[in-house]
Formats: sequence, C-alpha cells, structure tokens
Amino acid sequence: MVSTPKRFVALARVSSREQQREGFSLDVQVDAFQRYADANNGEITKLWKIAETASKKQERTVFKEVLSYARKNAGKIDGLLFLKVDRAARNLFDYVELERLEADYGVPVIYVSQPTENTPAGRMMRRTLATMSSFFVEQQALDIKDGIAKRVEQGLFPRTPPYGYRTRRVDGRSIVEVDLGKAERVRFAFDLYAHDGHTLDSLIDELDRRAIPYTDVTHRFPRSKLYAMLRDRSYLGDISYHGQWHPGTHEPLIDRKTFDRVQALLGGNNYRSHELTYAGELITCGHCGSPITGECKTKKTKTGEKQYRYYRCAKYNTPGHPRIRLREAELDQQVLDLFDKIKISDPKVRDWFVRALQAKVRDDQKQTEKQNAEINRQLTSLRDQQDRLLNLRLLDEIDKETFAEKNTELRDRITQLSLHLEADDRGRAEKGEVALKVFELSQTLKEKWLTADYRAKRRILEIVCLNFFLRDVSLDMTLNKPFDVLAEGLESAENRGDRI
Repeated sequence: MVSTPKRFVALARVSSREQQREGFSLDVQVDAFQRYADANNGEITKLWKIAETASKKQERTVFKEVLSYARKNAGKIDGLLFLKVDRAARNLFDYVELERLEADYGVPVIYVSQPTENTPAGRMMRRTLATMSSFFVEQQALDIKDGIAKRVEQGLFPRTPPYGYRTRRVDGRSIVEVDLGKAERVRFAFDLYAHDGHTLDSLIDELDRRAIPYTDVTHRFPRSKLYAMLRDRSYLGDISYHGQWHPGTHEPLIDRKTFDRVQALLGGNNYRSHELTYAGELITCGHCGSPITGECKTKKTKTGEKQYRYYRCAKYNTPGHPRIRLREAELDQQVLDLFDKIKISDPKVRDWFVRALQAKVRDDQKQTEKQNAEINRQLTSLRDQQDRLLNLRLLDEIDKETFAEKNTELRDRITQLSLHLEADDRGRAEKGEVALKVFELSQTLKEKWLTADYRAKRRILEIVCLNFFLRDVSLDMTLNKPFDVLAEGLESAENRGDRI
C-alpha cells in the first residue's frame, strides 16, 4: 500500500547580504526544504520567499499571509518549514504567533536545520533561540543608529545623498562626490528660478524646452521633485538628521545668496498651475476681502476651440455674494486705460519728472544708510551669541543637539540680515533705475503690454501698482509713487525739481 505524501508549506527569508554570504541564500534554504520533504515522504505544496530587498512592510505582509494560509488549511498540511528559528521570527511577538499556530491549530512548525523535540525541553530551546534572535535584531538596530550618528558627526549624509550627488565605494566606505551632470542641472534650475522670474510650472517647461532632462528615463522634471530640490539645504553644504541641519563635508552646489533668493521667491505660491495675469492673490475682492481667482474655459466655435480666461472672487458661490465674473480682456482694457493716463506728451514735464525721480532715489539712499546701521548692530549681537554658544558647547554645558539647533537658527538669522543688508545696498538704486526705465517705457507702455508675456505683465503691474481691488466690475488700482502723480495729471512744468 502506497502512503499519501505529506504536504509541507515553507517560508525562505534573507534579510541582508551578510546572511546570504554566510550560506543562508534563498536557493540554499529552498534546497534544504526539498531535502527535508524528500526524507520525510513529502512535497512542498506552497513556498513563500522574502528577499533581502524587501521592506519591513513587505516582510510583515508575507509573514501574515503565511500564518493566514496555515490557519485556513490546518487540516490539509503536515508542517510549516523554516530553515532556522531566526529565519522564522524576527521578534518575540512573531514567535508567539508560531507557537499559537502549533497549539491552537495543530500545525507543526519545523526548523529543518535546528531539529528539536516537541517537549518542554525542546520548546525551551526554541524559545531561547528566539530570544537570542530578537536580541541580535534589536542590537543591530542600535548599532546602525550609532553608525549613522557617527556619519553625521563626520559631516557625511546619513542616507542616500540628494539629486546632484552620488556615492562611491572607496576601501569599503561610501564616499559622497558630485555627480557632474546632475549638479549642473541643479545649478541651472536654481539660477533660472532666482533670476528669470519663473513659476514652478514655467521652470519645468523651460528646462524641457532647453532639453535638460531629469534623468535618462524621465525627461521632464517632476513638479514635486523640483520643488523639493529648490527647498533642499543640502546644496548649501548642510546635512539633515532628526529634523536638524548639521555642517557637511560635501561640496556645496549653490551659493547662499542664490539659495536664499529662491526661498524668498518660492513664498506661498509654489504650485500656481496656470499663468493667469490677474490671479495668484494679486487682486482683492472689494465686497468680502477674499482673493480674486482665475479659471480657463475652452469653448467650441465655428473655427475650432477657443480659450477664455475669467476672473471672479474665491467666494463667488457664497449666498448673497455678487455674481460677478469678468473676462481677462475686460481687466486688460482697464489697465490700458490707466496707461493712457500715465502717458505724458509734454517734453518739459517729462524732464521735470525724471529729475523728481532721481531726487527720490537720493532720499531713499539716505534712509537706507540708517537702516543698514541698525542691521549691522544686530549682526554684531548675533555673532557674539554664536561665540558664546560655541564656548558653552566646548565646555559641555549644552548637548550637541541643542547646539546644532541653536547654531542653525543663528546662522539663518545672520544670513537673512546679511542678505537684507546687501539688498538694501543696491536695492534702492535698482528700484530707482527700474522706475526710470518704466517711466521711459510709459510712452509706449500700451503697445508693449499687448505683446508682453505673463511674467512681463506681472512685473509691470508690481512696479506701477501697490494693490488692486475689484469693486463690482471696476478694477480699483492704488498706484506706487510716482505713478500716482502721473495718473492724476501734472498742472505745471514749473514745479520744483527736487520733490514731487
């Protein structure tokens, strides 16, 4: 009489390259399972594998699947096979589940290279092995954390370096170096965003237009990746660990001035999806104070599809709110009417106005000198605080985490003030030059507006106007000086040239 073959299920697990080199590879485990089944008149009816590349979540999913299958098929299988105890349970909670599988469902759990009897002594031996396995796993986690902390102290990345860098193995250690191709893309993206007036979306389009790929496979920069890149302080030479920034030893890709300018420009409008001239919180609703938002609508016409742009209050649908929606052309016309008011035809008046602008620039420069004196006083105070903080750390009166946090705060504040100081040194003069250029341009501003792109129009509006309110269908524009004087009109060219 031929006996029915026994039915076994098995789980092979490899959690690291070291274990694979020590002889616990998946193939070795599968061969051991097969030999055990052959020696016991059985066959492997179902096999699960957990490779070294599996995440903890994937490991947990597979382990739970094995237990669920064994419970549902308890009467149909003759054993659950593992190579060793530490291949079965990575912690004591998992081992308890395996003991419950034996006690409650009658499914033998068999460790083919560590055979033990199902006696009190055998169970004690298996529990001891499980306790040792849990200890080694927990100790290994602590050793890894300590190793990462030491890497950070040495100025090295605790994990994979960001886009623009790569790792290279030298004498068994991972060395971070600049990835020349990707680093050049990082610098180019920062430079375009800092100085060319791009939004996040237009920057993606510009990089694509210039055939600058993200990777060889993904040509267009993903929006989330580009945003994270522009926010990453790693490009200044810092490294992030446990929410704090520490000085790194890698080569910075971006200078501090460009990085801070990009952060300031990113502000709160990082994901503007459409280049709508009057959207992006430029205009405030005169009825409720909410921002005016824009929308694009595509309509079919006899000659094909045509796109229309409309603007309305963000609370347009609120009960009692005026149901006003304006086409972009209607707002454009009101802006063009303003430009007509600004235009001056009398050459004498134009010359007087230029002299008045130059006088205002000189007044602004005097005010800047006073502001710079106060900023320099604050910088001196902050640098003194840095010195005192360093002395406290050297005397071990504060821990390294507190030092890193406070030192980062001081460095950032010093950088902000230094940037503000530099901006003040030239900002007033730049604004004066821009004002003069816009005034010169005002004679043909209407024609320029009609052919300008989104960014140029926004820049013109920001220079000429202080704020905007939409009251019913009228765009109420508060003008910056001296354009308010131009719009109101000048009665005489004999005004004093040193003031407006």
